[in-house]
Amino acid sequence: MQPRNMSMSGVVDLAAVKAAGEAKAKAEQARAEAARHGGPAAVPPSALVIDVDEAGFERDVLQRSAEVPVVLDFWAEWCEPCKQLGPLLERLAVEYDGRFLLAKIDVDANQMLMQQFGIQGIPAVFAVVAGQALPLFQGAVPEAQIRQTLDQLIQVGEERFGLTGIAVDRDAEGAEPAERPAAGPYDALLEAAMSALDAGDLAGAAQAYKNVLADDPGHPEAKLGLAQAELLARVQGVDPQEVRKNAADNPADVAAQIAAADLDLVGGHVQDAFGRLVETVRRTFGEDRDAARVRLLELFEVIGPEDPRVIAARQALARVLF
Repeated sequence: MQPRNMSMSGVVDLAAVKAAGEAKAKAEQARAEAARHGGPAAVPPSALVIDVDEAGFERDVLQRSAEVPVVLDFWAEWCEPCKQLGPLLERLAVEYDGRFLLAKIDVDANQMLMQQFGIQGIPAVFAVVAGQALPLFQGAVPEAQIRQTLDQLIQVGEERFGLTGIAVDRDAEGAEPAERPAAGPYDALLEAAMSALDAGDLAGAAQAYKNVLADDPGHPEAKLGLAQAELLARVQGVDPQEVRKNAADNPADVAAQIAAADLDLVGGHVQDAFGRLVETVRRTFGEDRDAARVRLLELFEVIGPEDPRVIAARQALARVLF
């Protein structure tokens, strides 16, 4: 296979002003929250290279790309050029010290991802930055050229999206990252939130959950409670018949589909809600697509990440995004 360079213009074109601003704001918020808890947890160098499959693509690539550029190495055991390129990319991932994350994808085991990226031959290298995919190069290209491409990728990630990479502890190889002690207890705040929900005070409940999350952003019960309170607040006082008629009469109206999806979920029609928004993401672009995608992720929080319906919908979302 002859090496074929792919244009880096896609990287520069990622900078739709609104998307870049939102991604940068989210990255800055994540850094601020991490700083409040003593800084982000450092990872050993070995954690800079990961194996990714279709089931984990949303979590390991799309979500991680909001904090660090993720480089995708599509490879196979039978591919001789892959055996040259793979170790080189792994070495560079460690050398670049957390400025990018290398995700290795075995195409034999992940045919769907290969098709979604339109890959005609391997090795093929792509990147995902703030949820946006772009081609880097194909074939076993020279190391100097790979370094130049990576440098440009990292620069765009920093300047356009505020991605500064992940912290690396070179002395922690082989050791498990230390767990941050629980910041609670939050029994009083959680009880107050539940009391507010029972009383129909959705704003009060949401604020109580936010108070917990301000101190412990990953608190699972507070995240779930906040998502539920915000969902109930959105559907409070709406006319279900009017919302559903509006969605049926205006299939291209993203706001109408989002409103109907909220009602679907409240009514217990979980798969209908997820399917409606996945389809909306599939046939929209730009701000409309982002609005539908964000609402879908919010609804995932209401149901919980381990629910099979959420897992299936995440996979469906990844398929339509790429």
